[in-house]
Amino acid sequence: MPAFARLTGVGTAVPDTTYTQEHLLDAFAITDPRVRSLFRNSAIDRRGLSLPPVRADGTRAVESQGELLRKHRLRGLALGRAAIEACLRDAGATPADVRHLCCVTSTGFLTPGFSALLLRDLGIDTTCSRLDVVGMGCNAGLNALGSVAGWARTHPGELALMVCVEVCSAAYVFDGTLRSAVVNSLFGDGAAAVAVTAPAAGRPDPGGPALLRFSSRTIPEAVDAMRYDWDEDHGKFSFALDPLVPYVVGAHAEEALARLLRHSGVPPSRVGHWIVHSGGKKVIDAVRVNLGLTRHDVRHTTGVLRDHGNLSSGSFLFSYQRLAAEDRTRPGDHGVLMTMGPGSTIEMALARW
Repeated sequence: MPAFARLTGVGTAVPDTTYTQEHLLDAFAITDPRVRSLFRNSAIDRRGLSLPPVRADGTRAVESQGELLRKHRLRGLALGRAAIEACLRDAGATPADVRHLCCVTSTGFLTPGFSALLLRDLGIDTTCSRLDVVGMGCNAGLNALGSVAGWARTHPGELALMVCVEVCSAAYVFDGTLRSAVVNSLFGDGAAAVAVTAPAAGRPDPGGPALLRFSSRTIPEAVDAMRYDWDEDHGKFSFALDPLVPYVVGAHAEEALARLLRHSGVPPSRVGHWIVHSGGKKVIDAVRVNLGLTRHDVRHTTGVLRDHGNLSSGSFLFSYQRLAAEDRTRPGDHGVLMTMGPGSTIEMALARW
């Protein structure tokens, strides 16, 4: 039986331009007290964003869908490249070592996808296999990681990379409504990459946590709770979040965890590390309460939200990077990776150090 795939490196990247919530309220001259309250009570201090250009009258330009797609491509390539380079350094590898590249994004569409463009820009071997996961939303990082881990197990000793590239600035609509304000108060731009390798016979163990098991829980009755679809009024795609999202996720979190652990022999009490998607303050609180977690358990999740906002599919890897940097994990420790997103879906993975 093939050995479990292991996480052997991680790297992240965010824009150089960051903004406080107050700066954004001023930049867009937002006076509606309801919207201002959303921004101020988001538990976010700063976010990296690529804002629309400033017009001669001092206001921000309204970007067309074409301009947003160009932003997605250009900013996304820069962020993805930086995250992969950081990940390869952490893994002690080079672009020439990469044999499988999976790119995840939900904030724009392009063909050829990021995998082909990053392969070219980084000088990765042209025989490298590729996969683009597009449009699945904030949960997609774990969906893709399951696929990448499967590839790694059937190619022991070879290096697979997954990179989540989310230019949330390219998915914004600025119309002053509460619907758009919920989204605009929450998301930030960023990319995160992870290296995945399964041990090969006769070679040193690559180290890093082993991915033991993945599980999914889709909630069909909440299929419209999170959407990214065409907005006829604005002539562009826009993202919508139902206010009930935290309660939908929270209500099904315990069941999703039980399914993940059911055949592992690991009770919830033995899970020592929690790597949870930074979906927003209310989402994090709902997960924490329903799973009986402490604030310390989700410290990296809340820290990523505070420093970067919701980074969509790559958020959980930012939290994983912070956990790795703490150097507090020990051999035999178990951890749960958890993401949530459209579908509505809860994705989980069980890891062992």
